[in-house]
Amino acid sequence: MRNRVGKTESGFTSIGLIATLAVIAVLTGGAVQPDRKTVKFWKEIELRQNLRDIRKAIDQYSIACNVGGLIGPLDRKVDDECYPPNLEVLVKGIHPPNRPDNVVRFLRRIPRDPFTGKAEWGLRSVQDEANSASWGGQNVFDVYSLSRETALDGTKYKDW
Repeated sequence: MRNRVGKTESGFTSIGLIATLAVIAVLTGGAVQPDRKTVKFWKEIELRQNLRDIRKAIDQYSIACNVGGLIGPLDRKVDDECYPPNLEVLVKGIHPPNRPDNVVRFLRRIPRDPFTGKAEWGLRSVQDEANSASWGGQNVFDVYSLSRETALDGTKYKDW
């Protein structure tokens, strides 16, 4: 552009700068967003850890019940096979008969399933079939995800 004196002015127009910044913002916004596989991968890691924590607590309850020791004999149903009657027992804890003022807890809280967003799990008792989707109600021997989604490796989360 020439000004009144005849000299040429150089520089950027404000519209050009705004357009350039808009394009850069769109491109960087897309690059920062994690892709769906990455999000699913981290949720799978969380699911595996949560299943591991619950199963470990169930096993600790069973060992404490069978071996006695800290807990001693528990007041329990005949067909519970020394497994907890429900997951809430692992959080609320039990009172050992030899020390009723103490509470033995196996979980601080019931972990949530990252795919359902809830702290609800499918339950299986010792008396149920290994791949059963309905709980017999006698005890809690195993847990599984209630999600119907398929994992990155092609398996169903409910089968983990």
